[in-house]
Amino acid sequence: MADRTAPNCHLRLEWVYGYRGHQCRNNLYYTAAKEIVYFVAGVGVVYNTREHKQKFYLGHNDDIISLALHPERVLVATGQVGKEPYICVWDSYTVQTVSILKDVHTHGIACLAFDLEGQCLVSVGLDSKNTICVWDWRRGKVLAAAPGHTDRIFDISWDLYQPNKLVSCGVKHIKFWSLCGNALTPKRGVFGKTGDLQTILCLACAKDEVTYSGALNGDIYVWKGINLMRTIQGAHGSGIFSMNACEEGFATGGRDGSVRLWDLNFKPITVIDLRETDQGYKVARGENSRGLSVRSVCWRGDHILVGTQDSEIFEVVVHDRNKPFLIMQGHCEGELWALAVHPTKPLAMTGSDDRSVRIWSLIDHALIARCNMEEPIRCAAVSTDGIHLALGMKDGSFTVLRVRDMTEVVHVKDRKEAIHELKYSPDGAHLAVGSNENTVDIYGVVQRYKKVGECIGSNSFITHMDWSTDSKYLQTNDGSGRRLFYRMPSGKEVTNREELKLVQWASWTCVLGPEVNGIWPKYSDINDINSVDANFNNQVLVTADDYGLVKLMRYPCIRKGAKFKKYLGHSAHITNVRWSHDYQWVITIGGADHSVFQWKFIPERKSKEALHIAPQETLADSNSEESDSDQSDVPEMDSEIEQETQLTYRRQVYKEDLPQLKEQCKEKHRATAMKKRERAPGNGIKLHFIHGYRGYDCRSNLFYTQTGEIVYHVAAVGVVYNRQQNTQRFYMGHDDDILCLAIHPLKDYVATGQVGRDSSVHIWDTETLKPMSVLKGFHQLGVCALDFSADGKRLASVGLDDNHTIVLWDWRKGEKLSAMRGSKDKIFVVKINPYLPDKLITAGVKHMKFWHKAGGGLIGRKGNMGKTETMMCAVYGWSEEMVFSGTCTGDICIWRDMFLMKTVKAHDGPVFSMHALEKGFVTGGKDGIVALWDDTFERCLKTYAIKRAVLAPGSKGLLLEDNPSIRAISLGHGHILVGTKNGEILEVDKSGPITLLVQGHMEGEVWGLATHPHLPLCATVSDDKTLRIWDLSPSHCMLAVRKLRKGGRCCCFSPDGKALAVGLNDGSFLIVNADTLEDLVSFHHRKDIISDIRFSPGAGKYLAVASGDSFVDIYNVMSSKRVGVCKGCLSYITHLDWDKRGKLLQVNTAAKEQFFFEAPRGKRQTIPASEVEKIDWSTWTCVLGPSVEGVWPVISEVAEVTAACLSNDRRVLATGDDLGYIKLFRYPVKGKYAKFKRYVAHSTHVTNVRWTHDDSLLVTVGGGDTCLMIWAHEPEGLREFKLCDSEESDIESEDDGGYDSDVTRENEINYTIKALSTNMRPMTGVKPHLQMKEPSIDERQGVVRGSRPPVSRALPQPEKLQTNNVGKKKRPIEDLVLELVFGYRGNDCRNNVHYLNEGADIIYHTASVGIVLNLTTSCQSFYVEHSDDILCLTINQHPKFPNVVATGQVGDTGDMSATSPSIHVWDAMTKQTLSVLRCFHSGGVCSVSFSATGRLLLSVGLDPEHTVTIWKWQEGAKVASRVGHTQRIFVAEFRPDSDTHFVSVGIKHVRFWTLAGRALLSKKGVLSSIEDARMQTMLSVAFGAVP
Repeated sequence: MADRTAPNCHLRLEWVYGYRGHQCRNNLYYTAAKEIVYFVAGVGVVYNTREHKQKFYLGHNDDIISLALHPERVLVATGQVGKEPYICVWDSYTVQTVSILKDVHTHGIACLAFDLEGQCLVSVGLDSKNTICVWDWRRGKVLAAAPGHTDRIFDISWDLYQPNKLVSCGVKHIKFWSLCGNALTPKRGVFGKTGDLQTILCLACAKDEVTYSGALNGDIYVWKGINLMRTIQGAHGSGIFSMNACEEGFATGGRDGSVRLWDLNFKPITVIDLRETDQGYKVARGENSRGLSVRSVCWRGDHILVGTQDSEIFEVVVHDRNKPFLIMQGHCEGELWALAVHPTKPLAMTGSDDRSVRIWSLIDHALIARCNMEEPIRCAAVSTDGIHLALGMKDGSFTVLRVRDMTEVVHVKDRKEAIHELKYSPDGAHLAVGSNENTVDIYGVVQRYKKVGECIGSNSFITHMDWSTDSKYLQTNDGSGRRLFYRMPSGKEVTNREELKLVQWASWTCVLGPEVNGIWPKYSDINDINSVDANFNNQVLVTADDYGLVKLMRYPCIRKGAKFKKYLGHSAHITNVRWSHDYQWVITIGGADHSVFQWKFIPERKSKEALHIAPQETLADSNSEESDSDQSDVPEMDSEIEQETQLTYRRQVYKEDLPQLKEQCKEKHRATAMKKRERAPGNGIKLHFIHGYRGYDCRSNLFYTQTGEIVYHVAAVGVVYNRQQNTQRFYMGHDDDILCLAIHPLKDYVATGQVGRDSSVHIWDTETLKPMSVLKGFHQLGVCALDFSADGKRLASVGLDDNHTIVLWDWRKGEKLSAMRGSKDKIFVVKINPYLPDKLITAGVKHMKFWHKAGGGLIGRKGNMGKTETMMCAVYGWSEEMVFSGTCTGDICIWRDMFLMKTVKAHDGPVFSMHALEKGFVTGGKDGIVALWDDTFERCLKTYAIKRAVLAPGSKGLLLEDNPSIRAISLGHGHILVGTKNGEILEVDKSGPITLLVQGHMEGEVWGLATHPHLPLCATVSDDKTLRIWDLSPSHCMLAVRKLRKGGRCCCFSPDGKALAVGLNDGSFLIVNADTLEDLVSFHHRKDIISDIRFSPGAGKYLAVASGDSFVDIYNVMSSKRVGVCKGCLSYITHLDWDKRGKLLQVNTAAKEQFFFEAPRGKRQTIPASEVEKIDWSTWTCVLGPSVEGVWPVISEVAEVTAACLSNDRRVLATGDDLGYIKLFRYPVKGKYAKFKRYVAHSTHVTNVRWTHDDSLLVTVGGGDTCLMIWAHEPEGLREFKLCDSEESDIESEDDGGYDSDVTRENEINYTIKALSTNMRPMTGVKPHLQMKEPSIDERQGVVRGSRPPVSRALPQPEKLQTNNVGKKKRPIEDLVLELVFGYRGNDCRNNVHYLNEGADIIYHTASVGIVLNLTTSCQSFYVEHSDDILCLTINQHPKFPNVVATGQVGDTGDMSATSPSIHVWDAMTKQTLSVLRCFHSGGVCSVSFSATGRLLLSVGLDPEHTVTIWKWQEGAKVASRVGHTQRIFVAEFRPDSDTHFVSVGIKHVRFWTLAGRALLSKKGVLSSIEDARMQTMLSVAFGAVP
């Protein structure tokens, strides 16, 4: 059986032939070390011409198309194409990544440029808007972004002489940009009469606002400011592709093949015409060639580098400029398919669609011969003696050349379709030629290539062929995936496979056949591997595929999905791969990138030494991702880990979707909204205690806090447990399952991550239980691992998405620092290096990776071990390079840097948790043992077994089994804290005794719940096959537990509390003694699950048992006989209730039917609804019927109400539903959609709710979250305002009275965007920044965006809208100056007049002008930078920012372009713009407010969601943003003493907001405590002092 592991040998990229000249410009530079940097395919190349050596940067995963050099000329930035393209900044000396910039552009990155200091990098995308983005590249952070232009942008450059100014140019435009705040504001260059409006291809900036640009017609345009000053005509014969500025002047290169040098004032110095050089092969270019065309120039001192369209690089020495040196060449544009290697010499031959055939020397790394053919070449072969070279052409002919002098021997054309493959036979006598006409022709070499045979078995084109060593057989592969054999030379097909048994093949380049089954992934189509070649000597196989991967596998590889090593470099499809004749090298050729790569083969024995030689090698993660493990498929996984990796945490409905669902449902229910809805109840509940700890699928989630309390999580609640008082406090900020928890090094803050569509991480204070920061917007599905850095400033998180994305945060600011895809398989743990916060490790399924931060990305390297095991936990040791990880087999791996030093056996079964101490470590495993180790894992100092025997008397419960699997360990306060898989939290004293502190059910849903009829006890039964009794009094402990043979779903106490009935999942039920839990009696009459069970009231004479097969059986308890069966239900039964007399049963089914049956016989009764209400029910746990109609929510399709329970005083009905909400209603709940109070603590569905006998407590159990929650009932009067998150505004009742007419009108105003209607404003007088406003597409067609109101305030539109008349002759317009403005905008704005300077001036606004009126001189002065109506104005009250004003304006779409709404922050005295904040509030900005310190600015939009946004206005950075309210918000203001609290008011709405990190949390104002108060429309807000 062939070995299924990856081969131990590997490949190292040694040389790349070619240079990317096509479709790219300005991509060739000298570095500080005088090396040349450029790129080919997906590889950045640093070429040292003196030593003729290349270094490679392999950090990209697709074609690189842009490059920029840092001003210090060591760092390089490169941008790539792709669906999620990124920019890498890397060091040209070490070829290591310094920073990764991602997540902004789509399609690709067309141009890049560094500014003068090298601090900022600007990039231009290939998306439809050609987005321009300015980065702080070291931090990987976007400073500003804006749509660049509607057409392609070809070049962008910083103005090196003015700060914050850029110039971009492209198809028919040039734009001059200024950067202010987060806004990039463009002005279009005015061509005027001086020159034609045309495409600008390149540019360079000079002093005094002068910009030089090269145009498509060969002219150079000289700009001063934004106006075209003069043109230098005929600088080149046609388009100027490249312009490079240096100390001496400028160099330009054009399509005419010449390079011109200019001095600093753009006076010509000299011309270098490359077309006249003998080096350029101009003879061989053929008539069809467009001649040499220059794409890139770089002038440094006396050397000039020139890159051409045809992949050549020339170096010219200025004083000897007639003799350019050709230092690099490659194939020209066109697909490259043909590759052959010489049988005896280190030569490779390639032929391409550019019609040239070239011979490369693999030793000298140089082109040694080139010859042009008449037709594009598709395949090549060299005869066995090395004399002839055969080339197959695209037109169906083939040509044979002599290798020696490239002269033609013969040209044969027998076919019309392309020849895709040809091969000489090993004895040199025949040539087989395979064509796309589905045939292989055989030619005799000595008969001057006469056709001697034909193979016609295929019904598709021929893709691969191989000869047998004796030249008697040929095998072929064709496009339909068939493999055929022919006898040679006649070409007769071999149908009898027996005679092929002993055939030896001379070469193996076929992709089909048992020997190469393993090259195919398990599920793939047959055509994505283009080429293979076997190395028989070393038994390895190399393959090339459509994804640009070169893979190395063992040969033969017989089973599908073999393990491999993979190498990136080629970006698109690789068309061919071959070993050199002596197996020293592998040659691969790329189709679209038409480059030739030469890889050095490093056999097994050498690969050990090679590790230390090649620094680049570790860069490209040469061990493949898909075959993450190099060993064959891992041994059986531990069952626990297996289960855990299969949990997906997907939800049908995420809580985030609820608002939308409600909106959709509201439409259907408009009618009912008119009716008066039932008020919410006056009393509330408050979470009091939770029995449960989430251990079954989480690890290391249990810690001591600073004060010695214990913090952990269960369901959607963070719990802080005080073990002295046995009380709990809760953090309730999450709304779905918490999956991980990490504690700050100071042990006062905790981070928790939850499940969710856009899942969030909350950092909260364990004392105040207030959120400090909420991190959102990155992880999908959930967050599964967290870790704080040692300084507590950073937080790392891992998501549950398919790539297990890793994000590094600055959590206080809520800012994402870096992110990267982690691994395809589940990651269990992330840890930040305590010594170097830029480094981290992740460990998980077959995965151990060492990461370091690079700008906005992370670079990961695999741990170097023979086979990667599944890691369950990891910690850093006593120095920055020591790492210890625990595996799923019970070993501890000890790592230095990324190399495995040794392993130590620690536990039987997986090591789930591990904790580093000052001296030594503590570990816990599945074997239930806690082990203490010394600091090198040499000695195990002590072990503690978790056993019932050592349980201390003060324990709050009972251990279910000895040696439970340990999932979390933490140390502190002289104790070891242990969390188990069974949901127990234990405290182990160093001397041995163990105290159980908290426990809950184990994994499996909990459904059964019953409260005792007269004691504070309750019983639960769960799918974990246990029945448990809990004490609800302050001692909060589990009193008894009993294992059942099956899981159970229901239980019930008898009326005297002595017996307890339990229904099991296999259709049986039993009655046990309620004290000892010993069996009294059991029955098994049904097959399906028992869903509810109830004793009749009073003496408890009967027992009703409801089952999943839709029957209710009635038993006589005394005689233990079945006395009746209730039939007639259509679906399984969900709820049962008896009436007070014990004569009538009420039944609910899953089909939402309500039935009544008479006991004890079970006869069905029909009772009219009016009568049902009069019946006195002993209990009410049903969810159907008129008296509980209002409990069903608007979105009842997705949210089933699963459980209900009426309090014993019959006032309050509690319900639980599928979304984990617990709601309280006023009983009876008549009429639809009653109002309620809602509480979130359970994460998934709530399965049962019960009041205790005296209504003092409500007990609830959660299904998936396994926990039992105890809520204290707070009757009316004692209410605290804490958790009233009752959705009173589910459907607005319309009884709120009309609006004031002003308010109504203002609510309906629709602001037309004047800037977009006809530009009737003089375009060259008032507004400097609007001078050349570019018309949007809509304007060109004369359409205004947005619906225009019936009466528009804009002027009617002319028939055809005139665009800016560029280049038309017209008289210059005299500039106008604004002198006086009459009017003040009060009709639809508020709070927009303010005093300045102790009342000397007032400030207000009208139209698009901000006005400062001096009261003494009554002079007006104006701020005129806005492009449209100002809607709001505010003043910064902080003394540090005197006279700072913010104004917000109308705008159209929120796409960050110049017409987007914006906020300008300006100085009222100097009228200087301090910052411009472009925002996504489409429509306009209707309210602005500064915070107490004056650093933050709050804005509210007119967009449909009325978004609320907070800015750091000085940096122009958006801090946080959130949907505000569905209806108009009129005002939002910060509290005068706060930077984090503000209030928004609007239509029927008051909301109180808190800023936590980057997240905005809000609470509705609650009016229900005041009698008959209704939520009205609020128009303004003021803050009072608290007495």
